[in-house]
Amino acid sequence: MDEPELPIPLGPCSNGEYDPYPPSPVVREAARRALDACAEAADRLAMPRRRFLRSLCAVSTVLLALDACTREAHRARPEVPTSEPGGGFSVPPEATTEPEAAGEAVGGEEFIMDVQGHLLEYDLNPVFNGEGFYASFPQRYCGEDDPRVCYSIEHFLESFFIRSDTDVVVLSALPIYPEGSPLSPEIMAETRRIVEGLCRDERVLLHGQVLPNVGSLDAVLRGMEDTASRYEIRAWKTFTHFPDFFDPGGGGWWLDDHERGLPAVGEPFIRKSLDLGISTICVHKGLSGGSRYSSPTDVGPAARRHRDASFVVYHSGFESGVFEGPYTAATAEVGVNRLIASLERAGIGPNENVYAELGTTWWNLMRAPTQAAHVLGKLLKHVGEDNVVWGTDCLFYGSPQPQIQAFRAFHISDEFQERYGYPALTKKLKAKVLGLNAARLYEIPPEPPRCDFTRQELARIREELRDGDPLLGPATFAASADVREHHRLEVSTTLA
Repeated sequence: MDEPELPIPLGPCSNGEYDPYPPSPVVREAARRALDACAEAADRLAMPRRRFLRSLCAVSTVLLALDACTREAHRARPEVPTSEPGGGFSVPPEATTEPEAAGEAVGGEEFIMDVQGHLLEYDLNPVFNGEGFYASFPQRYCGEDDPRVCYSIEHFLESFFIRSDTDVVVLSALPIYPEGSPLSPEIMAETRRIVEGLCRDERVLLHGQVLPNVGSLDAVLRGMEDTASRYEIRAWKTFTHFPDFFDPGGGGWWLDDHERGLPAVGEPFIRKSLDLGISTICVHKGLSGGSRYSSPTDVGPAARRHRDASFVVYHSGFESGVFEGPYTAATAEVGVNRLIASLERAGIGPNENVYAELGTTWWNLMRAPTQAAHVLGKLLKHVGEDNVVWGTDCLFYGSPQPQIQAFRAFHISDEFQERYGYPALTKKLKAKVLGLNAARLYEIPPEPPRCDFTRQELARIREELRDGDPLLGPATFAASADVREHHRLEVSTTLA
């Protein structure tokens, strides 16, 4: 029988936009200790191990092991200028066997709004039915007898609203041509209609995709009008590094049109969005795959020019494989710091009209607590405590629940707060990040929709679900390269 999965996945996984790096020695040791500790706790409680692994006590066990291993590794490096890691997980030892203590550590009743959810639907997508994408994408190993079920709307809804505490999710577009995308506007709208019929509430919001440098600008602007008239679009999602990401040399563009020789489409796109009454513009920045157009250097100038628009920076400029330390003049052009530098140069202060989104960023950093403390601290300090919004980039990483639970337990050390001016991650501040900030941005009431179950009932239901909540994105270099190659061929075919 296969080894059961830990409730906080510590293995590698990617959304396909970057290569998943193997776990560090610290993470590997934490996983080993966590599995051993879970087996021992299950024996003490006379509980089947697989059921224990679905409990909050098991979640607490994993986070406690990761915290301990991180501290031990920190103490082994005397050259580090702080006495403890910059961040960690506040989990008491009793939470590993006492459900009430575990609930205090990793549970919660806060409103949670995930602004970056993705659905890959098989049955509704005539373009990809029977094509290689579904046969090769790792999501097919979700545990269903028929792999096609893994791509269903029902599977998406279970992962977000049964397997996690998420209350509202924004279905966000992917950097793929609409004609070949497994997440089309029709799929997103159908998902929204199904949820409204089941729960009679607004828990799925929609983005509209815009690729203003592809085709004629007039056609793109007319397409925006058509999309806004046909669907309940709450924001636009765009990619300044498309198609360059999949087709190096294929070109890109900037929100502020600052570079001569590139399509001057940023300003017309933003103006059209505002003319249509849609003031929220979500732009992918970071996870560049080597494309320079993914830099957030253009965010500050665009935000300064359009104070009546809100710019949500997806991934916050994070780059996989780049070490995240403090923001300094010497590191201003590294990773997340590029976003901060762009805002400072443009005179955009905290809590103005730029928002930082955490999808994939938190997923990668929650296994590296010191870097996580720097990134969260920098964003909360410079972008603003009211302007950091929760996103997970799931379903690529399975259910969002592990990311939610790890965030609930995370803290920034007192030393980092004093040395760098980072805020303390209080429950109040975490509630802002997990949902209140996004609710204000999207102008919806921050009230958890109810669909005939409570959070406590959900926790009990999860213990009875089938084994495992596997990672659904590529977990190896080869698998992530396959995903990018598939989309590269789609780009090449479309351009031809």
